[in-house]
Amino acid sequence: MAYEENLDRFKRENEAALQGGIIALDEDEKNVIYVALNKKYRLSDPEEFVRASAYVSLVLDYGYSQEQIDIEFTVPHRVPNIHSDIVVFKDKAKKTPYIVVECKREEASQGELDQAVEQGFGYANSLKADFMWMTSGIRNDYFKVSGFGGAERVENRIADLPKEGKEEASRAKYTKGGKDGFELEIVEENELTRKFKQAHDALWAGGKRNPSEAFDELDKLIFCKIWDERTNRKPGEPYDFQVFTDDKGDDLKRRIQALYHKGREKDPEVFKEDIRLSNSELQTVVGYLAGTDLGKTDLDSKGRAFETFMTGFFRGEFGQYFTPRNIVKFIVDALPINHDSVVIDTSCGSGGFLLHALDKVRREADKMAEDGYFELASVQHHKHWHDFAENNLFGIEISEGIARTAKMNMIIHDDGHTNVIAFDGLESIDTMRDRTKNQGFKPNSFDYIITNPPFGAKVKLNEKRYLEDYDLGCKDVDWIDAKLKNITVKQKKVGEKDFIRRTLLDKARDQQTTEVLFIEQCHRFLKPGGYMAMVIPDSILTNSSMQYVRDWIEEHWRIVSVVSLPQFAFAANGAGVKSSVLFLRKHDDATTIAIQRAKEKAQDDIHARKDGGKALEKLIKEKAAKLKKGDATIQQIDEELVAKLGALDAQGNLTTDAKRKLKAEADKAKKAHEATEAYQQWKAATSEEYNERIATLRETLNDEFLAEVKAKVNDYEIFMAIAEDIGYDATGRPTGANELDTVSRELSRFIQHVESGVPRPFA
Repeated sequence: MAYEENLDRFKRENEAALQGGIIALDEDEKNVIYVALNKKYRLSDPEEFVRASAYVSLVLDYGYSQEQIDIEFTVPHRVPNIHSDIVVFKDKAKKTPYIVVECKREEASQGELDQAVEQGFGYANSLKADFMWMTSGIRNDYFKVSGFGGAERVENRIADLPKEGKEEASRAKYTKGGKDGFELEIVEENELTRKFKQAHDALWAGGKRNPSEAFDELDKLIFCKIWDERTNRKPGEPYDFQVFTDDKGDDLKRRIQALYHKGREKDPEVFKEDIRLSNSELQTVVGYLAGTDLGKTDLDSKGRAFETFMTGFFRGEFGQYFTPRNIVKFIVDALPINHDSVVIDTSCGSGGFLLHALDKVRREADKMAEDGYFELASVQHHKHWHDFAENNLFGIEISEGIARTAKMNMIIHDDGHTNVIAFDGLESIDTMRDRTKNQGFKPNSFDYIITNPPFGAKVKLNEKRYLEDYDLGCKDVDWIDAKLKNITVKQKKVGEKDFIRRTLLDKARDQQTTEVLFIEQCHRFLKPGGYMAMVIPDSILTNSSMQYVRDWIEEHWRIVSVVSLPQFAFAANGAGVKSSVLFLRKHDDATTIAIQRAKEKAQDDIHARKDGGKALEKLIKEKAAKLKKGDATIQQIDEELVAKLGALDAQGNLTTDAKRKLKAEADKAKKAHEATEAYQQWKAATSEEYNERIATLRETLNDEFLAEVKAKVNDYEIFMAIAEDIGYDATGRPTGANELDTVSRELSRFIQHVESGVPRPFA
């Protein structure tokens, strides 16, 4: 953080001390002056910010007089001379050291902080002080030194320092309303980000456990912290999520586990594993978070803090689960989501799409408050967006750890986590509902799907039998080939008389990519008329091998928009696949049936024509006959064989053995000729000639088919856009501009026209 930012925050946090003359800044604000001590130190040292704040807290929060405190106090029996950062004395004469304070910079590593604890103990023992406080501003550890063994660091940890006039520290530092203690503190975004990061680093411990495990454990503790804040308490009653002075053995662990088990009762599908931390690890992490009021800290600040920490971690460990904010915002802004909408992300990852949908509805509530429908921050205002969060917002994530992170991300943003489940998003929806006991997961029940499914992963039939239940999990067949081979496609009944055709062979593929299957699964989730916005690889839009997917989309969806993203859109997350955002609106069954019937009739008509399918069949047969007949030499051999057989027959000498011998000689001659380069060139030239004629005719017939379908099926506009500057470059650095903002506004207007039924919105 820049010096100026640190200084501004320092002045805000210590405003009372600056106005009261406890500390001062020199004229150019480069040094802090401890007024009573007449000492001045440079603020270019980041530890000085921490020390000055600790000094102020000892005076204002703990009640010690400035005459009882010294800075840079010499520690005896140390060679060379060593000075303690702060010493609080029992007397104003400064003869009896009482509290030793060891300060470290806010960005200090876990190793530096642990070393600082040892250093502080060394100073406290040399000075025969009773208490020691190690602080980095972010982490605070309190210990009683006297009366304990020199190596004790767990049993002698205490909740807080004793205040002036008290011989012992209070049992708990943080209490409801701050009665007989301190109330939880609202912190700024940067400080909260550092708390999250340093708590994670303490759990990671330089490799003691892998980063994802550390992240998972931190998630659990953040949840416990929030749950603790929401527990009803009387004024003065201590919070459970903190170290108590009288903690013995597993006391802290039992309190944390009790909070966690309450959470697991509410979210059994995600919160499955116990907290797996030692007492000392719990003490350390709880120490980072205990004093912070996550509930009252500004929503945007705590949300961005968690996202900043989470994003940095996800890029290294779980990049595939992270969609850049600019792309998420573009998709959500383009769609007319409101508090009545039922929204799902079928591959929700860390919950970015769900959070932006929730934020959109929260802003809707703010606008309604401005328009006078209710008071801002009133019960009605809260209910407007919170009901949406609790009842209308759904997410599926296959990874339990990531699903838990998504829930935590939602909780930190003031909830919306209730309907996030850890499950395979491609499983049967009925299976999903039955196993999770969440009745909200039903087919044909969602208004909007906003998602970025994993690309390129393969679902294999021998591992996931549900593949055969997907249309797009079955082998495709070109309509011309289907007619030529008389292949009958499977049909699915949707009413008493109506059938939806499966335009694919009723034979499962060995495997299919996840992004293709999610297109069909999302169709199952949506109501008719519902919208899906999905990030897809461009191969679905352009590769000839993906034509069957495009055909299926055409029959089941109204294509609303295709917005092309630059190659580097996901480069910062380790993905270089060229992608686009596809916006689709689900057809009702009647429309799908009508499109399929129109296609089927067009195919039947074209295939039945003499200059259509019949001509193609004739050409294919002609090719086979010509290749079978062979070139001039082969024909000559056959003619000579016929002549010889005729002559022998006329003479009455055509015996079976003679006939067999002549045919064998002819076959040998033909095989010898077929091995020659001349014959191979003829065969290749003949095949190429017919193949070109067949391909040309197939292309003509397919063009006629497409033209006929276009004439019979309602034509419509598609919103197309290419975004080149999306607000960041290939390294993730902001560019200062974002074309997606403009595209989003225009696309939103286009969708309004689509909803109004206007066939040519921009005509």
